[in-house]
Formats: sequence, C-alpha cells, structure tokens
Amino acid sequence: MLKLLKPSLAAVALGVCLAGCAGKSTEQSESAEAAVETKPYSIWMADSEIVRNPEGWTIDFNPKPKWEYTHGLIMSSMQAVSKQYGEPRFFDYTKKFADFMVDSAGNILTYKKTDYNIDRVNGGKFLINLYQETGEEKYKLAVDMLRDQMREHPRNSEGGFWHKKVYPHQMWLDGLYMGSPFLAQYGAAFDEPALFDDVANQILTMDKYGYSEETGLYHHAYDESKSQKWADPVTGLSTNYWGRSIGWYAMALVDVLDFLPADHPKRGEIIAIAQKLAKGIARYQTPEGVWYQVVDQGTREGNYLEASASSMFAYFLLKGSAKGYLDQEDLQNGKKAYEGMLKEFIVENADGSITITKVCGVAGLGGTPYRDGSYEYYVGEVIRENDPKGVGPFILASLQYEAINK
Repeated sequence: MLKLLKPSLAAVALGVCLAGCAGKSTEQSESAEAAVETKPYSIWMADSEIVRNPEGWTIDFNPKPKWEYTHGLIMSSMQAVSKQYGEPRFFDYTKKFADFMVDSAGNILTYKKTDYNIDRVNGGKFLINLYQETGEEKYKLAVDMLRDQMREHPRNSEGGFWHKKVYPHQMWLDGLYMGSPFLAQYGAAFDEPALFDDVANQILTMDKYGYSEETGLYHHAYDESKSQKWADPVTGLSTNYWGRSIGWYAMALVDVLDFLPADHPKRGEIIAIAQKLAKGIARYQTPEGVWYQVVDQGTREGNYLEASASSMFAYFLLKGSAKGYLDQEDLQNGKKAYEGMLKEFIVENADGSITITKVCGVAGLGGTPYRDGSYEYYVGEVIRENDPKGVGPFILASLQYEAINK
C-alpha cells in the first residue's frame, strides 16, 4: 500500500532498528534512527530498485533477458550513486548484471549489431566504467563492439545518425542521449578525438532542424526524407513537444560536456544550446515545479504531470548550474523541480521502499501499429510506476541536488 511521502523516514528507521538495534542503548538506537532519517533519496531509490529487481535483467518489466537502453540508464545511475557515496553494493549490482549479459569473449546477450539501433549503445557507458575499474578485458571487447556499430551506423546527408535502421532518415531527440554521451566517453577513454567532432555534429544538426524559436522547445523527431505520415511535408518535423524526448536531449548536452575537451571549437555552441533550452523549458514549468507530458499544452484535456521528463529537466538544470553552464535562475528552477517531484511523484511503500509514479511507459513514432505523433497519441500511452525511464533520471537528479545541498 502506498502513502504520500513524508519528510521523515521514521518508518524506515523503525524497520532498521527492529532488525539491528536489539540490545543497544537508547542513545545508540536514536543515533541509528537519525542516521537513517538522513539517508539520501538517491540511495533510497537505488536500494528500492534493487529490491524490485534483484536480477538486473528484469528491469523494464522484462520477462526474459534483453540488452536495452533502460538497463544502461539504471546501471549508469547505480554507478553514479556508488561513486558519490562510496557505496560498493551499487557498483557490484552493475557488475553482476554485466557478467550475466556479457560472455568471456565480449559478446552481449541478445545484442545484434546489424539492427543498427542507436538505443543499444547506451549501455556502453557503464561498461567503460566497469573496464576502467576492473581491467577485465571482456568489458572492453563488448564496448568495442558497440563502438563498431556506430562506425557503420546509417546517417542522413549531414552526418546525423538514423535512430534505427528500421526508421530510415530519422533523427529522434531520444537518440542523441543514446549515442552521443557514449561516443564522447569512448573518445576520451580510448583516445579517439575525432569522435568529439562527430558528437558535436549530432547535437548541432538536431538543434538546426528540431528547435522552435517560437516555443523555445524541440520537436521530438526530424525526418530528412519528409516521407513519414507524422512528419510535416515542408519541415520534416513531428508536430508535438513530448517532454521526455526533450529531456533525453537535455541530459545528453550536459553529459557530453563532461568529456568534450575544454578547447573544442564547438563546446561554446553546445553550452549556448543548453542555455537556451533551460530558458525554453522554464516557460512551461508548472506551479508544482514539474512539467506536463506534452510540455506546452498543460491546460488541454488528457494531459498530465509526468515524472520522467520532470526528473530529466531537474537533472539538466542542476548539473548544468553546478558545472557553470547555466545561471542562478536556472539553478533555482532546478531546485524547484526536484522539490516538486518529491511532492508530486514520490511515495513511500509499506515495506519502506519508495516508488516513482506517473511515468509515461513508452512513446515513439511510426512502427506497427503506427504511432502518428498526435497529442492524443502521447497522452494515451500507458502510465506506469517505477518505470526505469523515471527511476534512473530521478536517481541522477537526486545526486545533483544532494551534492549542491550537502
């Protein structure tokens, strides 16, 4: 049974004390309770996710193992918690998952390079971290296989990666997060500086075609061929501004900048994109501090406050401010977003774990059955609890908030 989250973690403290405080003095018990009550939300959510998914492959409600971007998202967030707090169990969780999915020759279970699906390379980031930490060669072999995909991955006429082979000529905002941070990290880790130019081109190409001066937002996707039913026949753009797609792009900007050299000629342009996006999303931030599923149509029937986009925007604003890319106003908007999320989306379970609610389960364009990119389509997709596309960004946003407020 869920209940609205309270600022105190007394229920969790009580559970911990029942398990481990027997025989301790009152002073020791109070000390233990105080320690639990200050448990960061990042750790709380990461622990909750591990309880829900003891075997990492079950993430994303999977009935059988599958190499997906959502697993990469969760594993990256777990490693970030481990790094910030020195908690090895979260890193160990990612290694256990990797060892289940990657064999001794570096082959990844269920992965097929010739699908040319950009989603599949997102997991390469946490594998790079595993290789650098452990030195185990199988992780490097797996990473190199993902890198090889992007050498041959189909592109549009300006070098922008297609989202998938089955979605020809199309760049999606989602794909900028799936591919660009991985390639930037790979370039930094394994001395391939040409990748920085390629990554910058991906970001700038999507900005060139996808940005709307009128709204300050980005269209979900761009079809260079202008042949899709969802694409405007003149611009090739999808119609609506879907929150999570813009969130993927926002996270990609600040994550790529972690690895792009300080003297790279396009670094300033990417920071400028981050700055204008921060001001764009601020126009639509609700009094609750969060954002709607279709960002610019909050008053329209069927729309709803959505947790994954709000988590992504909070992460983007907080990290961008901490890194010096964004200004004080953006920082305050990021804090408001994070604090709003705690009230709007986070609930405590009877077992002391926490849940993130109101996460759009999935949204895309084209395919079978055909997804037309209409307003009705975006608000009609399934809404889930503890979807990894909400859990991962919430953990990452929590880490940023906790670092700023420590």
